[in-house]
Amino acid sequence: MDGRFVGYVSRHDRMHGFLCRVLAEPMGVHQAHPAFRAFRLSGSNEVYGYEEKFSDTKLICKFFGPRFGRDRDRAAWTAAREYGSYQTLRRYALVGSPHHVIRPLAFDRDINCVLALEYYGGELLSDAISRAIRDGDTGHLFWRLTALAYYLATQHNRTVDGTAVDFTADCSYLDVQLRILRDVGRIGQWDTDELRWLCGLWADRPRMWEDQQVWLHGDATPANFLFGGGLDVGAIDLERMKRGDRMFDVGRVAGELQHAYMQGTHDPYRAEPFIGHFLWEYSCHFPDRDAAFASISRRLPYYMALNLLRVARNDYIPRDYGGRLVAQAKELLRAS
Repeated sequence: MDGRFVGYVSRHDRMHGFLCRVLAEPMGVHQAHPAFRAFRLSGSNEVYGYEEKFSDTKLICKFFGPRFGRDRDRAAWTAAREYGSYQTLRRYALVGSPHHVIRPLAFDRDINCVLALEYYGGELLSDAISRAIRDGDTGHLFWRLTALAYYLATQHNRTVDGTAVDFTADCSYLDVQLRILRDVGRIGQWDTDELRWLCGLWADRPRMWEDQQVWLHGDATPANFLFGGGLDVGAIDLERMKRGDRMFDVGRVAGELQHAYMQGTHDPYRAEPFIGHFLWEYSCHFPDRDAAFASISRRLPYYMALNLLRVARNDYIPRDYGGRLVAQAKELLRAS
């Protein structure tokens, strides 16, 4: 299992009893004296991997308590919401090969609001992007983007319900990013006013209101998709799943590709072949591929800009690079 080994879970720790129950009940693995290795993983929450020594069974646990401190109710609500999101998507037959939403296994409010999840081994999209930038292995990245486009198109198309998208929600999302950027000193009032004005221009375009709502992954970043053999894709981290315009997910993937190439090569346009490939592969899962591609391409700049602004607000982003992200977002929003 990837991650930093931090030791074995003590048999006197409540977490040991929780892991034993998860192993026996939802997973159906029975060991007389189970022993669990713990691995510290990266993530926005406290995320650990656990491996049972004798059966080699693996699972992931996310602890929501540390993020919310004393607000245990909010931590529990957030964990329960993510648990339900996995269940919702899995009901659309997104289980197995090639499209797999990981299985939620158990939740315990009293152990730091822990959520136990199925372990899905595979390569992160972020690793495939790094491999392309660092080693020039572009063919590998093209293949991973083909698989991801297939997965997202399947999720979106299976969950469409006929309700019209509400572009107001995505305008509000942009406004939230602007407030955060102002608060952390990444933009000034002039930038804020210009970006809001550009958003208003997009809101006046009928095409931004014409699609139908789908279930979105909600955080379609390169860290949240794992790839197996062939076209197999595993989706993880559904904490921000919501209904909305499919372009919220599509634009985030495209925006993350541009961000990666801006950061890795200082040239955002080196991402264009990969973005175009991803959109074309996504579009092939519609009756009229050309029409789908045209519709997606016309709406894409707004959602790519949303992602760049979201990235620019983070404190791990250097100030000068954050400024470049904001400038690139403006350029995207100026597209007609």
